[in-house]
Amino acid sequence: MVEIGENASPMTIWALIGPALAAGLLAGLLDVGMAALINQVSPVVVLKAIAAGLLGKAAFAGAGPVAVLGLALQIMMSVLIAVIYVVAAWHLPQLIAHPWLWGAAYGVAIFVVMNALVVPLSAYPKLPEVTPYWVVSNLAAMLVFGLIVSTVAKAWR
Repeated sequence: MVEIGENASPMTIWALIGPALAAGLLAGLLDVGMAALINQVSPVVVLKAIAAGLLGKAAFAGAGPVAVLGLALQIMMSVLIAVIYVVAAWHLPQLIAHPWLWGAAYGVAIFVVMNALVVPLSAYPKLPEVTPYWVVSNLAAMLVFGLIVSTVAKAWR
């Protein structure tokens, strides 16, 4: 066991992996559904778009395996995003004490990082047209994502 933070209880691997997996899976899968609703496409198209970040334009011509790759990438990114929050929460107890505030702030941070760094640096063939609807709907989806991560992290403690 490793103690993290000044007043933190001993942390086991499960104390990190459990909430990160739970939050990452829940938020990641809901995110795919929200993206499908926002863009009025099937979840398979969303998963191919995620795979396009790695494969480029060819992902959209792919079949089932490309969607499975997109799902794997989504889950990996979502769990990584959740791990970052859970580790930070071990060092900053206020993240657990105020999950609505910090979860919403984390959602905004996710939105900024994904749209300013991750997507532009990926192989995705065409950046989305930024409209007020696009900003509001995608920001709302990331707020939900951040709130899921923060509330699962709090519930796990």
